[in-house]
Amino acid sequence: MKTILCYGDSNTWGMIPMRSLTSAARHAPTDRWPQVMQDKLGASFSTVAEGLNGRTTVFDDPIDGSHKNGRTYLLPCLESHAPLDLVIIMLGTNDLKSRFNLAPYDVAAGAGQLAQTVSADVRGQNSIRPEVLLVSPPRIGALDLFANVFAGAPDKSAQLHTHYQKVAEMLDCHYLNAAEYTSSSAIDGLHLDAQQQHTLGIAIAEHVQAIVP
Repeated sequence: MKTILCYGDSNTWGMIPMRSLTSAARHAPTDRWPQVMQDKLGASFSTVAEGLNGRTTVFDDPIDGSHKNGRTYLLPCLESHAPLDLVIIMLGTNDLKSRFNLAPYDVAAGAGQLAQTVSADVRGQNSIRPEVLLVSPPRIGALDLFANVFAGAPDKSAQLHTHYQKVAEMLDCHYLNAAEYTSSSAIDGLHLDAQQQHTLGIAIAEHVQAIVP
């Protein structure tokens, strides 16, 4: 049995694209990309979906709280779900909130810090370090509801792939650009609809099969 940890934000949690701030809702488990990936991979794989709305890479959120910092929970999460064969990290969208004022490279570097944390600690089968798949998140689209919170984010989002790929190469970890396969919903420009979740889950599953056959 191969065990995979999916470490992400609201798109891993399964947030349905929002038409208003009071309409927050979650996709059914079968319409979230970690479960779609699980179904594609089959019974020889076990998937742990660890998504948190608003999670950043390595930054405390001054408004939503320090618990949104992805580095804070990563080690306990790795330990509680050990042994792991693969850790998939798809974070960075929330780092583009205007309150952080980060350059795309800084966002990618934050994701790289998480990848290094995984690689530095043995949480795998037979004391073997788990593989890491770093995923550059889907591009942020046209914004309305979240335009103020994510001011300037669509342009920065378009630059993430280049920096994430360089970080993955530097760390010698696996890489996938989610924007090659899907985009954020036109409804809110941030979250994935059910079809987009399925498309992403299948794409990631195909990469996983090559990493941990």
